[in-house]
Amino acid sequence: MKDNLFTENLKQSTGMRVFLFLVILLISSLIGIALSALFMFSGDTGMKIGQGISSIMMFVVPPIVYYCITRKAFPMQALGFRRLSPPRWLFLIGVALIFVSIPFTTTLTTWNESMSLGGVFEPLEEWMRTLEETAQAAVERMANVSTIGGFLLNLLILALIPAVGEEMTFRGVLQQSLTRKMNPHLAILLSAAIFSFIHFQFFGFLPRMFLGILLGYMFYVTNSLWTSIAMHFINNGCLVTLYYLNNVGIINVDVDHFGETHNIWIIAASAVITVGLIAWSWRRRDCTSASCS
Repeated sequence: MKDNLFTENLKQSTGMRVFLFLVILLISSLIGIALSALFMFSGDTGMKIGQGISSIMMFVVPPIVYYCITRKAFPMQALGFRRLSPPRWLFLIGVALIFVSIPFTTTLTTWNESMSLGGVFEPLEEWMRTLEETAQAAVERMANVSTIGGFLLNLLILALIPAVGEEMTFRGVLQQSLTRKMNPHLAILLSAAIFSFIHFQFFGFLPRMFLGILLGYMFYVTNSLWTSIAMHFINNGCLVTLYYLNNVGIINVDVDHFGETHNIWIIAASAVITVGLIAWSWRRRDCTSASCS
């Protein structure tokens, strides 16, 4: 009886659900940090294993525990692991968006990196840039492999686990919870902003938020985490692949600015086509729901 009352209160109170999820997230993250510390001095492979454990404990475990407590029945479906809603080929539009948006995203990256706070905010800016450089150095160290085995391990640690875990947390829990209480467009924007902020890489905030917006919209229109997970994995996997191809000498590119162009027409076309595909996908979802032609 008490268990049923607790579950009902959770369903009725958004504040209680948010608080519960934050508690689960904090406890699981602390456990993940402690476990990953065990591999800190075990070389590059140990560092990657520690990173994988940390990602799982921070982003994979909390959503599962949260939904098991609040939903009980079919928690994975409630989390977003559902069949694609028709038209199912919108999944392919989501994949295409990752590539179509590259010129616009890299422009956002360059613009974000060139931002300067200055004045009284200069110490804050220096701290944020130091944080950014430290994170980037860690990624480059882990991505610096020249063997197939190392490449496959990187795909798992740096691409697949973050794609699954972050989509479970930010789209499966956060966006779905916000969508129940507010306009879906606002819910998508807010969850994308939190998704970007939580990485604590402030001079990459805008392109990461834009990625979160793409992921959020395509999750919403297809009603399935499989879409946003695939998009997220492709985005991360392309970076891992570029680092590997650079290291083995097949290509020689600036990975962080791959696809960058100063051609304003290409940038504009990328932005317009990206927004157009999202709007069209939204329209197709509405048409399917209303059975319009």
